[in-house]
Amino acid sequence: MTLYRRLATGLGAAAATTLAVIAVAPLSVVAAPAPNQATAAREAASWLAGEFTDGTLPGPFGGPDWGLTIDGILTLSATGVDTPTRQAATAQVAGHVRSYNSYDDWGIEGFTDGGATAKLLYAASAVNADPTDFGGFDLRAETLSLIAAADAGLQRGRITSRTTADSGPDASNTFDQSFAVLGLARSGDLPQDTVDFLIRQQCAAGGFRLYPDTADGLSPSCDEQPGAVLDVDSTAMAVQALLAAAEDGATGAGDAARKGADWLVTQQHTDGSFGGSGPTTGANSNSTGLAGQALAAAGRDDEAARAAEALAALQLIADNGGAATADAGAIAYNTDGLTAAAAAGITDTHRDQWRRATAQALLGLAQIPLGRIGLDPPPTMSPQPTPTGTASPTASPTVTASPTPTGTASPTPGVTSPPGTPAPTAAAPGLPTTGAAITAYLLIALLLVGGGATLLVLGRRRAE
Repeated sequence: MTLYRRLATGLGAAAATTLAVIAVAPLSVVAAPAPNQATAAREAASWLAGEFTDGTLPGPFGGPDWGLTIDGILTLSATGVDTPTRQAATAQVAGHVRSYNSYDDWGIEGFTDGGATAKLLYAASAVNADPTDFGGFDLRAETLSLIAAADAGLQRGRITSRTTADSGPDASNTFDQSFAVLGLARSGDLPQDTVDFLIRQQCAAGGFRLYPDTADGLSPSCDEQPGAVLDVDSTAMAVQALLAAAEDGATGAGDAARKGADWLVTQQHTDGSFGGSGPTTGANSNSTGLAGQALAAAGRDDEAARAAEALAALQLIADNGGAATADAGAIAYNTDGLTAAAAAGITDTHRDQWRRATAQALLGLAQIPLGRIGLDPPPTMSPQPTPTGTASPTASPTVTASPTPTGTASPTPGVTSPPGTPAPTAAAPGLPTTGAAITAYLLIALLLVGGGATLLVLGRRRAE
């Protein structure tokens, strides 16, 4: 065989293999957001950075809100804004792991919150910290220990909480399961059972329910629960987790993610916005941010762009800020909130809602999937405004002597509150992306183009 034929055969085989890899890729590459949307995301992140105090974001009742602080860390990591504040916040969370995933601070020992543990695992992985030694805790081992084993029947693969007589029953939900899948996929091998349990929360229509439990106990699957309520926020979280699982090679994850994205498209309002379920049914930035982020991760670029436009319409800017112009960059929960802020500014009563809405919504603007935060560089954003506030990167974590309960109404693990702690009715759902990384596709293109050029040169030499 001549050199030319050997080279042609080798490149042909490589190209065939490459095309086969492309054919089985879970979903398309995440498209970059429009420059104005990327800039809006940076401005929102800069506002949120200014809300940190000593490396934490406060809750509605004062004191650090560890779940919201994690949400803030993720937004700063995704957008590349204010690295010193992100580093200080990461150090604070690492120093208060048990303040978030247990009731130790309230004197109730033996309880471990499964969803909070999974969210910590994911966050540590997303900021490229060591999840096996985060604040001295092996979060991956702890999360795996809370996954129901093969002998658990219908619970098999579920992230659960370690409860006690004083802590109340386990209330883990689809948000918690999604964080478990994301965290385990980002930190090592992903158990198929964990993915399977998440998929069972999907109804035939494509949407996911929020809670797997009913008044009569755990129902085997979403379709077997009479009147199961499909939830936009839960579906958006599950889609992103399953995309990460699909990249990890989990069986059935890619198909379930596609079905979930298809269902989300049917729930989008004409203005691009989304609403949740129950008390969050109306169009709001939390649901729109999650859904837009999931649609971007699933390659639904047009729908993701429309969601981003709806989010940008809820952002305070110089032209619409009115009395709240000093808080430019923040994103309102809904149009009523935007109107009220323009008239009277962001009051202390409502500032907590603005923090939560902004943290979740800006990821829908930036279109950074949860599965890619910390792996892909932030989208191009121009101009880049100066961060509005920073915290010392060397701030050392300090344990609060008497922590103030700061529970939230969010299905996402926020600050864990012991039984009986009131939850603020104004709190919107908390924060929770994945698509194939573009690097592999660039390498593919270089291989094919380079190979074609080489063959052309050799062909011409043979003809001379």
